[in-house]
Amino acid sequence: MSAAVVLAEAIRAALTGHASLADGLAGVFDAPPPRAATPHAVIGEALLTDWGTKDMAGREARVVVALHDAGESPARVRRLSGEVEVAMAVLPRVIGGGWELASRVLLRARIERKGEGRWVATSEWRLRMLKSGT
Repeated sequence: MSAAVVLAEAIRAALTGHASLADGLAGVFDAPPPRAATPHAVIGEALLTDWGTKDMAGREARVVVALHDAGESPARVRRLSGEVEVAMAVLPRVIGGGWELASRVLLRARIERKGEGRWVATSEWRLRMLKSGT
């Protein structure tokens, strides 16, 4: 399996497996859904670059997790954004397909108002991974 597929599945499992986050979300999607209740999360496509060594395949991924919400204040999406950080912090080292995480770093996070009563919280992550057995 490709690094992008394995990583997206691992992130989805981490978000849906984190009880306080999963209970607060209407869903976790791989692409913006045409119609979905709020709040919901969207895992963006990973931007992958080579991060290999002489004897191991490796990738550096940049991934954005976006939380979409509706309401008068960003209080709920702010709380859920914190839960995304907790869920991502406990991603397992071994994520499948021979891929293992070497590091995960939150690069930036922000909350923006997107029109009347619409909020989007984004967190961008740098995940470095190596593939064993290559």
